[in-house]
Amino acid sequence: MRFDRPPRRAKPESIVPMINVVFLLLIFFMMTARIAPPPPFDVTLPATPREAVLEEDATLYMSRDGLLAFRAQRGDAVWPALAALNLDGALTLRADADVPAKDMAALLSRLASVGIDAVTLAVAQP
Repeated sequence: MRFDRPPRRAKPESIVPMINVVFLLLIFFMMTARIAPPPPFDVTLPATPREAVLEEDATLYMSRDGLLAFRAQRGDAVWPALAALNLDGALTLRADADVPAKDMAALLSRLASVGIDAVTLAVAQP
C-alpha cells in the first residue's frame, strides 16, 4: 500500500525585514525630531489677527505676576544670562496678556540697559 506524502507546508514569511524597517524608521524619527523643553510656566498670550513665526531659542518668559524665566534661569538670575547673550535678531518675549503696561515698560527699559534693543512680542491668534 502506498500512501501519498502529505503536502509540504509553505515556510512562513519572515518578519525580520519588517522589524528592521521599523527600527530604521524609529532611529530616523529620533534623530530628526527636535526635543524642546516645556515652557517654565503657562502664559496666556495677547491675541492678534496676523500670524507670525517665532524662534524658540532666545525666548524670555514673563508671568502675569512678573516672574521672569530665560532658559534655565528664573527671577533675577535671568539678567546676567541676557547680558551675556549675543543675538543676531530679536529676543522673543512671551509675556502673559494680563501683565500691566507699566511692568512691560519697565522690563523693556531693563532689557535695553543690558544691551537688548530688539524685542519681538509673541502673540496668539484668536
